[in-house]
Amino acid sequence: MKRSLVLLSFFSIFFFYLLITLIGCTNEVPKEFDLSQLTRVDVQNFTGDNYDNETIVTEEEKIKALRGLFERIEWEQNVKAEMTRKEDVKATFFFTYDKNMPERLFEYFIWFNQGDASATIIDREKNAIGTLDKEESEKLKDILVNN
Repeated sequence: MKRSLVLLSFFSIFFFYLLITLIGCTNEVPKEFDLSQLTRVDVQNFTGDNYDNETIVTEEEKIKALRGLFERIEWEQNVKAEMTRKEDVKATFFFTYDKNMPERLFEYFIWFNQGDASATIIDREKNAIGTLDKEESEKLKDILVNN
């Protein structure tokens, strides 16, 4: 009787420890973020030989517009993209996954093309290149450049 009580206690403690360990490991930050988790965008415009002062976009209306624009980007995955000139804008997107965890940052490099008035966006972390048409490109430029 004593021996079975000791074994039961031992397995109960072991099971409790195992359960706590598994629960503690489930708060991993996801690799993909939902655009609804976008909370802020830091924008650096490239002019001449260096970046201008950084501007921060936090207005809910502009963030909502950026979410919509980035949902419409046609991405081409697994592309090692290089451009002949330096980007017009470097945008750092801040995603809040959990209030108790630090924000996750994603950098996008954006070129506004003069000829067809489209925009080219590069996500170097995912090795992806995306494009926006003329109308959407103008909206993106208004939010990021003409802030």
